[in-house]
Amino acid sequence: MSHELVIKNGLVILEDGEVHTNVAVDNGKITAIGKDLDGDKEIDAEGLVVSPGMVDAHVHITPMGGGYRDEWEGYVTGTAACAKGGVTSFMEMPLNQVPATVDGKTIDQKYAAGKDQLKVDVASFGGLVPYNLDGGIQELDDKGVSGYKCFLATCGDRAIDGDFQNVDDYSLYEGMRQIAKTGKVLAIHAENAAITDRLGEIAKAEGKKTLADYVDTRPVFTEVEAIRKAIFMAKQTGCRIHICHVACKEGVDEVIKARAEGVDVTCETCVHYLYFTKDELDAIGPVVKCSPPIREQAQKDALWERVQSGAISFVTSDHSPCTPDLKDTDNAFDAWGGIPGVQNDVDVMFDEAVQKRGMSLKDFAKEIASNPADRYHLDQKGRISIGKDADFVLIKPNASYTLEAGDLEYRNKISPYIGRTIGAQIAQTILRGETIYSQENGVIESFPGQFIKSVHEDSKESVHEN
Repeated sequence: MSHELVIKNGLVILEDGEVHTNVAVDNGKITAIGKDLDGDKEIDAEGLVVSPGMVDAHVHITPMGGGYRDEWEGYVTGTAACAKGGVTSFMEMPLNQVPATVDGKTIDQKYAAGKDQLKVDVASFGGLVPYNLDGGIQELDDKGVSGYKCFLATCGDRAIDGDFQNVDDYSLYEGMRQIAKTGKVLAIHAENAAITDRLGEIAKAEGKKTLADYVDTRPVFTEVEAIRKAIFMAKQTGCRIHICHVACKEGVDEVIKARAEGVDVTCETCVHYLYFTKDELDAIGPVVKCSPPIREQAQKDALWERVQSGAISFVTSDHSPCTPDLKDTDNAFDAWGGIPGVQNDVDVMFDEAVQKRGMSLKDFAKEIASNPADRYHLDQKGRISIGKDADFVLIKPNASYTLEAGDLEYRNKISPYIGRTIGAQIAQTILRGETIYSQENGVIESFPGQFIKSVHEDSKESVHEN
């Protein structure tokens, strides 16, 4: 039997470990894995690692700027960066768009904005905000969101009608009650808003303006307090929760403790928390400002320990780009807080985790693909397994290159990784059997990506829709 496509001779990461084998694809699905496979089209992956395509569970795209953010990252450039970086699907956050994605009308607007604009597959978060407790959460569930997102930290611009807002305690409680009924997961940005806001105001009034000063206004306990609150509320409501971008070991340890107590809670960290440290931030500049902030070397080391132990379920980019003018300031407190990073998820993580720290390929694939797919029931994603979507990233190991601005597919070509030497390369990215990026030909010009719409949790299925 001849298959439509066979990837041959690669080191393939399967669920029980890596093996030199071939993978066959038909109609966008993986149909066979084994030695003696022939294809109408064949890709020679000799010397390459064949990994499941990354499922980045934390990405901000701004397809609708509302007249305020029209020059930010849209679907075309954002999904092109994903393709070039080995990210074959991602969970899209409900904010930075105007209007924010908080009900049926606004998610329909976003689906419309993405029509024929996607180079990779996209699943959606719906927002939990104080103003959508009267039906919005259920509408989002009906429209196929794969999860929900809320902020305990201050967010959004109150001068912009329809912008995102952080929750107060009642909104968090009531929103959790409603989301629990959907069976879906609430992802939470966990920082204490009142304390971090006031510490920032005081520091700025005192003339402090460095990134190190900014980090000091968001101390570890402000993360931990918010994580504890979220866990406590989950216990009261039965809501499944996920703590986003944990930047300290103490926060991860709260999740470990809660899981031991039976709470359905997971957490992630980001590639930049595993790569940068506080003492180098000011030399890099505001492009590396984010929230929670990048912390000290000891915290970075402790996060790596928890990634390697499996306590941190997966890594994400928290890709949160803006226009260059919002980073062009000598006062860290005035700069936009967000890091563009989705294009360097896989190569940086492979270099840092596998090549430098000896992580097994099986665990690498769990961290970037299968674990996030499982958490948000993206059932066709995350594994090289028969019946799954044929989503692959072909990685060239031990192949160093230095990232230049011109390499980036982002609309605004800024990144803290520019000038860094990365010890692995993305050779090819394949989405449902179609090559969407190769080093020889670049990013595909067409838009084969689809929205993934999740049906109700009791059936544990997801469907693709153009």
